[in-house]
Amino acid sequence: MTNTPVTLAYVSAACAGVIALIAAFRGWRSIAVWFFGAGMALLAVESVFSGLAMDAALSDDARMWETWQLGAMSFLPFAWLMFSLTYARGTPREYLRRWRYGIGATLLLPALFAYACAHRSLFSPESLNQESFTPEWLFHLMRAGQVFEMMLVVGLTLVLINLERTIRSSVGTMRWRIKFMVLGLGVLFAVRIYTSSQTLLIRTLDPSQGLVNNVALMVACMLVVRSLFRDVSEVAVYPSDSFLKNSLTILVVGIYLISVGVVARLAVWVRNDTSYQTRAFFLLLLLAAITVVALSDRVRLHTRRFISRYFQRPLYDYRTVWRDLIEGTASCVAQSDLSEAAVTMISRTFEVLAVTVWLIDEKREGVVFLGSTSLSPAAGAELQPKKDEALAVIAVLQKNADPFDIEISDEVWAVTLRHMNPVRFRISGNRVCVPLSAGGQVIGMIVLGDRVGGVQLGAQEYDLLRCVGDQVAAELLNVQLSRKILEAKELEAFQTMSAFFVHDLKNTASTLNLMLQNLPIHFDNPEFRADALRGVGKTCEHINHLISRLSLLRHDLQIKPLTSDLNEVVSRSLSSWAGVQGISVVKNLQTCPPLPLDQEQFLKVVTNLIINASEAVSKGGEIRVETGQNNGWAVLTVADNGCGMTPEFMSRSLFRPFQTTKKKGFGIGMFQSKMIVEAHGGRIEVESEQNRGTIFRILLPIQAQRV
Repeated sequence: MTNTPVTLAYVSAACAGVIALIAAFRGWRSIAVWFFGAGMALLAVESVFSGLAMDAALSDDARMWETWQLGAMSFLPFAWLMFSLTYARGTPREYLRRWRYGIGATLLLPALFAYACAHRSLFSPESLNQESFTPEWLFHLMRAGQVFEMMLVVGLTLVLINLERTIRSSVGTMRWRIKFMVLGLGVLFAVRIYTSSQTLLIRTLDPSQGLVNNVALMVACMLVVRSLFRDVSEVAVYPSDSFLKNSLTILVVGIYLISVGVVARLAVWVRNDTSYQTRAFFLLLLLAAITVVALSDRVRLHTRRFISRYFQRPLYDYRTVWRDLIEGTASCVAQSDLSEAAVTMISRTFEVLAVTVWLIDEKREGVVFLGSTSLSPAAGAELQPKKDEALAVIAVLQKNADPFDIEISDEVWAVTLRHMNPVRFRISGNRVCVPLSAGGQVIGMIVLGDRVGGVQLGAQEYDLLRCVGDQVAAELLNVQLSRKILEAKELEAFQTMSAFFVHDLKNTASTLNLMLQNLPIHFDNPEFRADALRGVGKTCEHINHLISRLSLLRHDLQIKPLTSDLNEVVSRSLSSWAGVQGISVVKNLQTCPPLPLDQEQFLKVVTNLIINASEAVSKGGEIRVETGQNNGWAVLTVADNGCGMTPEFMSRSLFRPFQTTKKKGFGIGMFQSKMIVEAHGGRIEVESEQNRGTIFRILLPIQAQRV
């Protein structure tokens, strides 16, 4: 019997072990690096146990080594899920927080393995010594073993999903740096999903599947080694959670699992062939090569140019390019977001790996880094030119409205632009600068470099770049104008608040000034002195009250919810309110489930609504306070039959600060109440009609409905 499978197991273990050591001794450290090293070490250990199990096929030790192999395998989903969530991510800890439940689920796999081993319910060995079989142990999966393999498939699918998210969210040189790492691990875990699903199908641990896993590990190591020599320290992608809705991994794995029976038939046919080991190895190499070619930017670019030249097709679908640009930038409200969307679209459209956006500062004496597919913000800041160099660049941009080549000159502006936009590849084509002009002036530039294959941009590409640059410039200018409008509104709000505050202080100062004028004349009068003291006290109280109410606008509202009884909070507010003579209060407090409430903050809401209702009704009026439930919401209703409000006031002014219909009101109470209710995950509804009364309803979620 040949020892080729055993040899392959040890060779693949050695490859994975070497890569784990390389990762451990790299100069940079991160969460992804540690889990990458741990994952490769686990793969190496598992391959060693796989080789020992195959080598001991004729002895009772086979069961022991098979158990140790599955034990190492049980930790793979956790280690590689942690890696896939942090590798090349801009905010790795945020993704770990979002996926905390998935991470916890992968940790259940080792626990299940330990439990199954303790009860010897993972697999049942049976010795085969029939003439038609090679003498060896056959391991039948028991119920716990089937659950184990099923969880392994799910865990590795999650790893593949996150690797796909990373590669599809990267562009330019970022994708170039991580492509082979993601490809190698993708091949490895795709094969693992296949072999585990086959194990589930036949409910038997087949040694030949271990051989396929080892071959896949060797192929993956070849690709991963290529990626280790590409620096990923500056790569930072931010995949969106909405990606899960159109994940190719979910689609492919789903279709595969549905058709796994057909695939199993083909696998059985292949295993009957004596050259199965060789065919499996070359089949995996072929699949990896096809995937490399499919991901190659150079192949894609030359294919498109070939079709355009010989089949008389346009090089670009201008309608698609324009639609992608508009859709990608329409929802951007910040310059950084707009820049990221623009460089991503330009990089993908023109097959350019390095796209960088620079803006001219407000003094028009310098340029500022905004975004890039190849440079991090820190690297961009270091490349920012000096004042005289920036002025030379700005002068050239003002003279050129069309895109131009920055490699054709050795003047100061060209040298500066080349220094600001370095290239990574020796054959990268000429760097091209696209001026961003809007509103009659240049506001910045986009520089393209590292063209795939070093192919020069053609005339129609220059024309398309001019149109794209004009659109990006117009949207950048709109963002700048929107920011100025927002600043103007903030200044207007500050002036309104200042006028309100100054006016009130002026009236208070006038009262105190009048008192001081009368003080020398009536100082000997005890009644005057007592009245003066009361006036000073009320004035100080008024100023302190005014300051405390205005301070609410300076800070974000922070609540500390505790499980509370809504009726208890309402009763507490009613008991502390003295009421107004001639106004009746009708209570109808029905049973409500406990709610997470900040009692002190919510007490302000209830008190404010009751006071507003009492000020709106006249003598003989009525205020109704009710609580209840409706469709999963706890409802507090405060209604009165007072003067009511106009529809215009409700739609424009009710919940805005400094807007009030009361002579002595501040116009802050309802603004504060709305903030508190929304902080609790609820909402306020209002109905009102002039001279017929007002109804306020506060709806609070009984179950957690917050996003």
